[in-house]
Amino acid sequence: MEAYATDRLAADIHGLIGALGAESAMLVGHDWGGTLAWTTAMNHPEVVDKLAILNAAHPRRLQEGLKNPNQLRKSWYFFFFAIPELPEDVVRARDWHFFRHFLHDAKPPYTPEEMDRYIEAWSQPDAAAGMINYYRASVRTPQKEAKAAIRPVSAPTTVIWGQRDSYLGDALAEPEHGDVPNLVSV
Repeated sequence: MEAYATDRLAADIHGLIGALGAESAMLVGHDWGGTLAWTTAMNHPEVVDKLAILNAAHPRRLQEGLKNPNQLRKSWYFFFFAIPELPEDVVRARDWHFFRHFLHDAKPPYTPEEMDRYIEAWSQPDAAAGMINYYRASVRTPQKEAKAAIRPVSAPTTVIWGQRDSYLGDALAEPEHGDVPNLVSV
């Protein structure tokens, strides 16, 4: 599970930027990639020139949001995926019905051809566990520890938020000014 800890993955992004021969980069992240982009910008500000986030709540906003019953209802799967082994069996059942449901609810919905490509990828050995482990790692960090790890993001930051996101409410879109003092409006 340690391999999926956001701090470790942010350190990997830091290393990747250097391995590509750059001192810094513009970092763009969506969903879990957005979570990692937030963490990279907090933990390794020297490598993030600019930050663009697409539908990924700032860690403080997400913590606060999960105290709201409406957001908690939308994010129930975070906690379901924390259960050992059962989620892997559930997501594979009935030809990936669980994940197909997520793609079908997307706006606009995925085409049958796109779904087939996803099913092919999900069917690779250990792919389902890999996807689920991001959630497992995120809910295993004690809240107090996660809150203490939040630091201001110094890079100019743009947040782009799709208002029809079925799983993250609009209240999570805008981070607090103290957390992201260089938030750029679009």
